[in-house]
Amino acid sequence: MNADTYQKTIEQAWEDRSLLKYTKVQASIEATMEELDQGSLRIAEPIGTGWKVNEWLKKAVLLYFAARPMEESIAGPMAFYDKIPLKQNFKDKGVRVVPPAAVRYGAYVSKGAILMPSYVNIGAYVDAGTMIDINAVVGSCAQIGKDVHVSARAVIGGVLEPPQAKPVIIEDGAFIGAGCAIVEGVHVGEEAVIGANVTITGSTPIIDATQKGKRHEYRSHVPARSVVITASYGKEFPGGKYYVPCALIIGQRTTRTNRKVSLNAALREYNIS
Repeated sequence: MNADTYQKTIEQAWEDRSLLKYTKVQASIEATMEELDQGSLRIAEPIGTGWKVNEWLKKAVLLYFAARPMEESIAGPMAFYDKIPLKQNFKDKGVRVVPPAAVRYGAYVSKGAILMPSYVNIGAYVDAGTMIDINAVVGSCAQIGKDVHVSARAVIGGVLEPPQAKPVIIEDGAFIGAGCAIVEGVHVGEEAVIGANVTITGSTPIIDATQKGKRHEYRSHVPARSVVITASYGKEFPGGKYYVPCALIIGQRTTRTNRKVSLNAALREYNIS
């Protein structure tokens, strides 16, 4: 069967869960999950200048949860009890995995990626040359491009429901600083640099401090090559004026900054420690 046939079967099972008992439906779900695990299919994919969310693949992941029994698995001295097995055969895939990093089956990790002790959830896509650093989390269905550095303790949010919700997308060459939280379908553009401890949600104002005149801001999108730090701005409430968090674009990554940029090098260009 091809992907169109899988999609039709999964859409039918999504509307009628009683179909999950049939071997054909189970086989379609298992085959779709294998394609996700191998990177042949992905939850979201670049189309022209934008991105397309493949809702039916999210439905497949949710149906996979519904159809799977709880099972115990063993990884060296560690034991797990879950519905989803761990990804296997990293040596054959050319992926460096440092204990106790864990990747759930159904997540794709490309050759040349490096996983320090971290966690990658089902449906995620991690492209070549990317490092997921210590205690970082890549949530379900998040899309991480090539040569990205997700620093220690950073959280790249996941989303499965509703199926039409866009996952977090981190484009090629981006740098995500330590302790960041990028969630709720935020799209970080190519080669952007996000400073340490920046939190960006779907409603976080992303203010461009390089623009003169009227305040220019983005929501859910960090433009390509932007250098971003955490900040706050004053806002009037009935109870008084308070400072609320925002993300501040302080400049653009320059040609003097390598693709494998360190956060300190990027911030030094703007006199930010």
